[in-house]
Amino acid sequence: MKFFGWYLKERRLGICLFLLFSLIFLAVFALYQLPAEAVLYPVLLCAAAGALLFSWDIRRVFRKHRKLQKLAQLPASLMDSFPPETTLWDHDYRQIIDALRRQQAETENRLNLRYMDMVDYYTVWAHQIKTPIASMRLTLQNEDSPLSRQLAEDLFRIEQYAEMVLCYLRLDSDSTDYVFAPCDLDGVLRQAIRRFSTQFIGKKLNLRYEPVHFSPVTDEKWLLFVVEQVLSNAIKYTPSGGEIAIGLEGETLYIRDTGIGVAPEDLPRIFEKGYTGYNGRSDKKASGIGLYLCRRICDNLGLGISAQSAPGQGTCIKIALHAK
Repeated sequence: MKFFGWYLKERRLGICLFLLFSLIFLAVFALYQLPAEAVLYPVLLCAAAGALLFSWDIRRVFRKHRKLQKLAQLPASLMDSFPPETTLWDHDYRQIIDALRRQQAETENRLNLRYMDMVDYYTVWAHQIKTPIASMRLTLQNEDSPLSRQLAEDLFRIEQYAEMVLCYLRLDSDSTDYVFAPCDLDGVLRQAIRRFSTQFIGKKLNLRYEPVHFSPVTDEKWLLFVVEQVLSNAIKYTPSGGEIAIGLEGETLYIRDTGIGVAPEDLPRIFEKGYTGYNGRSDKKASGIGLYLCRRICDNLGLGISAQSAPGQGTCIKIALHAK
């Protein structure tokens, strides 16, 4: 009905002219006192011919309308098979569309070049920053003092941030090096625990972990990144003397802490990009990127990730895996 209304609106001038001319003929014949049948008969013939032409035209316009609707659902780069130009307006609109497509292509090429330059720069930066980090770590290994331990912990966070930059850049890259194969989940968990061992000791956290003897089919390197991010958050928001438990329920890995928990209004949004919630705003150091990266990586790996939490009762992050 909407199409029919638009069609009548577009053809209203022709319809009005036909009715006007018919009335003029009737008025002239009436003034000359001629039989009305002399004008009604040709008017009816013209109306019948107009109805046939009208039905043909409406089918033609409707086919054109449907084709344009299908074209509207395609990306701009694929909009090539336009209906034939039958009016001057069609020609003008086609020229405007072609000009806009050329401008869009030029803009996309320019933005892609700028994006690739930025990715290359930050990739080189992230690799170069690892050299002074390694050098400072070697220097701090020769000292054992409260200051050196604090510096080592800060250095560890810097290294984490550099790895997050690399991960963020690789997420949408065409050359993302996913390698799907059965991997030893216990090996992944031990690597992550070993990396955070100093922080476990420094905060006097109790770790509850037993070997899970499970081999999911996934990318080991990216799964390790997800586990490290979740474990980092658990350590960060668990007070001294708390407990972190790592285990398996069916084919779901869980990392549960006894930390400060997440507010109910924040829980549905903790995996959103840049969202820090109440805890992040009070901490002033949260970036809202870590769990966002975890969700993106899990989506790319075909894994599921979810969270359960309550204020003051800790948080449990679950990662749904698949066995080989």
